[in-house]
Amino acid sequence: MEARRLAALPLLERGESFSSIARRLGVSRQAVFVWNQQWRRRGQAGLRRRLRPGRPHKLARSRLAQLPRLLAQGAEAHGFSSPLWTTQRVADLIWRRFRVRYDRDHVCRLLHRFGWSWQKPTRRARERDEAAIQRWVKRTWPRIKKTPKT
Repeated sequence: MEARRLAALPLLERGESFSSIARRLGVSRQAVFVWNQQWRRRGQAGLRRRLRPGRPHKLARSRLAQLPRLLAQGAEAHGFSSPLWTTQRVADLIWRRFRVRYDRDHVCRLLHRFGWSWQKPTRRARERDEAAIQRWVKRTWPRIKKTPKT
């Protein structure tokens, strides 16, 4: 977008109409009018890109770019008991690796930025007996299951 604004500068200096500049650059006439005002007030610097307002990121882009590679290694490779990446685990990994704290809710946004999603672990009792469950499904369930009337 900055390149487009700067491309309008020579056209504005030549005195071309806002409408013709807008058509040539594929923007609205109002946008060219605002660019012209900025250029007259602040010169070429008025057309340059400005930094976004707000709080700076906690983690530098170069370090944040390492996160997908770390996640691809798997949760177990980083000392977790199962292969699932929960938001809390990702937050813990970021803290261990980069010494930066992120809230679990914000970690979800970071993951979506890279095309990842957090995973919710299934809740199962430790005492769960898979063999007993399978026996019940094969023997008991067919016996007690209601059948449709003919």
